[in-house]
Amino acid sequence: SSSLLGASTGHMSPCRWGSQFNVPPSALSVARPVGICSMMKLPVQASAEGLDAAFVGVPLDTGTSNRPGARFGPRQIRAESGMVRRYNASTGAAPFDSLRVADIGDVNVNLYNLPDSCRLIRESYQKIVASGCVPLSLGGDHTITYPILQAVAEKHGAVGLVHVDAHTDTGDRALGEKIYHGTPFRRCVEEGLLDCSRVVQIGIRGSSYDPDPYKYCRDQGFRVVLVEECWGKSLVPLMGEVRKQMGDKPVYITFDIDGVDPAYAPGTGTPEIAGLTPAQALEIIRGCKGLNIVGCDLVEVAPMYDVSGNTALLGANLLFEMLCVLPRVKT
Repeated sequence: SSSLLGASTGHMSPCRWGSQFNVPPSALSVARPVGICSMMKLPVQASAEGLDAAFVGVPLDTGTSNRPGARFGPRQIRAESGMVRRYNASTGAAPFDSLRVADIGDVNVNLYNLPDSCRLIRESYQKIVASGCVPLSLGGDHTITYPILQAVAEKHGAVGLVHVDAHTDTGDRALGEKIYHGTPFRRCVEEGLLDCSRVVQIGIRGSSYDPDPYKYCRDQGFRVVLVEECWGKSLVPLMGEVRKQMGDKPVYITFDIDGVDPAYAPGTGTPEIAGLTPAQALEIIRGCKGLNIVGCDLVEVAPMYDVSGNTALLGANLLFEMLCVLPRVKT
């Protein structure tokens, strides 16, 4: 890499596997505030060519229904990601000794035209997935998952979905519009992008406008895991069931930060009380190890509602955990 941080391997401690790939610099030799603000201080590339996995920002929040601000999510997640180190000491995963990873910057969205933004996102991701790279996306509101899945399904066919969220995001329309952050998965169903027998939605909760708000999901064959089923327990058994359900076919992970309780993650636009804990979030993502994961995203971080930065810090760590469970990551 031509990047200063990527090239300064002489200052880095040797990797356990003798990595020749891009490796985040150690704070023991490079001060954390130093360098361009990329995801985990990785080298920045102009495209996904030659990469096994790439972090991609999608700074769009035109689809939000309540508080805006997720357009600044990718920037803040990158800033907080400087705390995330190379190895997953809990799982033993060594992603940077296993895969070629870089930050490929942001999709240039159209903030004034949501359908056009979806086109721009879809076209950008068509190039990413065509190169054989697995995208790890930094949102942005949940609208972005719809055009990303259009591109992913174009290559892999209908995918299974591990969806962590307070909301099912399967509405039909709002204010007359069919595209916003409450509708992406209905649009995906209509276009055949999802293998509905392999969709699980975890952490779902909140009041509703309908006496039976989950009927549509269950009618499609989704497994809806309400948050009440998660309170006060480990989700390791649940994820054992999810792995069996997903099998060896392609799976996409989409994680709305509002799936986590707002006590831990207040920096989001549509918070709902009594959500998942960060520990349960880790159990969910780590429980996806062994699945045929073809893409991931972490959406709805709106940093101005959390001056501590903790919401973005959680988001950065969850994206690292997603990287750690990708196929071919050594442990």
